Amino acid sequence: HLFVRPMHAGDIDAVMAVAASLSQAPQWPRSAYEATLGPHSIPQRVAFVAGDRLAGKLAGFAIASLVAGQAELESIAVLKSEQRHGIGRTLLSMLIDHMKSLHAGEFLLEVRSSNHQALALYRILGWVETGRRERYYADPEEDAVLMLLRLG
Repeated sequence: HLFVRPMHAGDIDAVMAVAASLSQAPQWPRSAYEATLGPHSIPQRVAFVAGDRLAGKLAGFAIASLVAGQAELESIAVLKSEQRHGIGRTLLSMLIDHMKSLHAGEFLLEVRSSNHQALALYRILGWVETGRRERYYADPEEDAVLMLLRLG
């Protein structure tokens, strides 16, 4: 009963609630989500939401940008209660396919070094670690793992 579709302006409240429920998710202001959905946003962005069609409830979202043939995962979040049900994998697969259709050659991301669940998912989907940024994150302070997926 999972649905995945492009994010709309009417999804912003639910998206912000998903992000707010997760301490490690980026906490963007409403204006950042609104800018993401703008048809002429710079950089170009792609955003998808996912949820339960029967419950009519949003369970997660993912946002990526595209600059000069290089995609970057900017944010992905799935409600804690809905994790480990394939929602994150489905969102990422949709983003990968969409970025391929836009002729992106590679897809970058960074993730907290302690986020073992996300690291495992990214590796399963083909991302490889390319480096680290020491003490990149605060609260708690920890390294960012840099990863790359070749799309070409």
